[in-house]
Amino acid sequence: MNTKNIAQKALEQGKGILRLAPAWVPRSFCVPGRRIKLHPDDYYALGGERGGIDERWFASTTPADNGPLTSPNEGLSFIVVEDGGKVEQILLRDAVAELKSEIVGEKIWIEHARWPMFSKFFDNKGALPHHIHHRAEHAKLVGQLGKPEAYYFPPQVNNYGADYPYTFFGFQPGTTKEQVRECLVNFTKGDNKLTNLSAAYRLEPGTGWDIPPGILHAPGSLCTYEPQCASDVFAMYQSLVGDQIVPEELLWKDTPENKKGDFDYLVEVIDWEANVDPNFAANHFMRPKPVRPIEEMEAEGYIEKWICYKNTAYSAKELTVLPGKTVTIRDSAAYGLINLQGHGTFGDWPLETPALIRFGQLTHDEYFVTEKAAREGVIITNPSPADPIVMLKHFGPDNPDLNR
Repeated sequence: MNTKNIAQKALEQGKGILRLAPAWVPRSFCVPGRRIKLHPDDYYALGGERGGIDERWFASTTPADNGPLTSPNEGLSFIVVEDGGKVEQILLRDAVAELKSEIVGEKIWIEHARWPMFSKFFDNKGALPHHIHHRAEHAKLVGQLGKPEAYYFPPQVNNYGADYPYTFFGFQPGTTKEQVRECLVNFTKGDNKLTNLSAAYRLEPGTGWDIPPGILHAPGSLCTYEPQCASDVFAMYQSLVGDQIVPEELLWKDTPENKKGDFDYLVEVIDWEANVDPNFAANHFMRPKPVRPIEEMEAEGYIEKWICYKNTAYSAKELTVLPGKTVTIRDSAAYGLINLQGHGTFGDWPLETPALIRFGQLTHDEYFVTEKAAREGVIITNPSPADPIVMLKHFGPDNPDLNR
């Protein structure tokens, strides 16, 4: 059976809801925080040289960029199709390429001809280096897309804060480009002291941040849900984090060949005004916002909140289905989802929250809902007398519901 036929079968089997397999991603410069439910024996399933698995990618049609050792299809989501006891898997990317607007909706297909975002769990025991995701004009020079991203810290995967639950964002007002350039020149001399020019914010479970491209950020050690544009473009500007030296090659990552060694170019990549914004927190911090009055939603058996809403490139909601309730949830756009708590049914599918997942194991905690199925409404049943169902839903650009 060819890819298109398998994709069509998957759509029919799930009535517009696609079951996705877990997509695990290692990072050689990270230490796993061990909060994403992977079995303790499997955090180094790809070998010590690859580093620990500290990310799980959701609804991803974007390959991870982990250098020459990157595994085939790393970071890409697979659709799971079962037929007569036989299990087949095809890439969500390939299914979208074959079925186009049937999966992502007409507007997204016409404007992007792909599924242009993904989300992930980022689960690091320590802080990351102060780093940057390039704006569109700089990413284009290396054949990539600019990358805004958002953060939300789900309580369900933050039973502890790990080593450094604080994030540095941008630079303190009054910082000069000359000071930053000097830090970059000193990258290979040990600690370039870049975060001396920045400010750290304590991270709070149940809240989030929105970070457009061009803003320096050093994500802290809470387990983070990250909706973002479909790109893995970045460069590390901080040379020492804790006791770990950052390789110089990561300073020049995604820099055009003719600009490598040009520290002025690295400064140019920075969106300067956004980084020194004296109202940075007010402009980027996000507390959840109810989609409708809470009393109305509770009366219908659920509570839904916007958790990522400051960038039209993506958006995300947290949906809670109350114990013992059956609800029909309608959205105006396609979305992926990851279930964090509880069990029940999601359309015709079982919905579960695994306590532990082996590397390569298939689960029933992640799905992709086509635009047609989202608009028609998904029936969700929570049979538990006590435990709510809690899921996170990640949407593509220009969600029609976002500003209603």
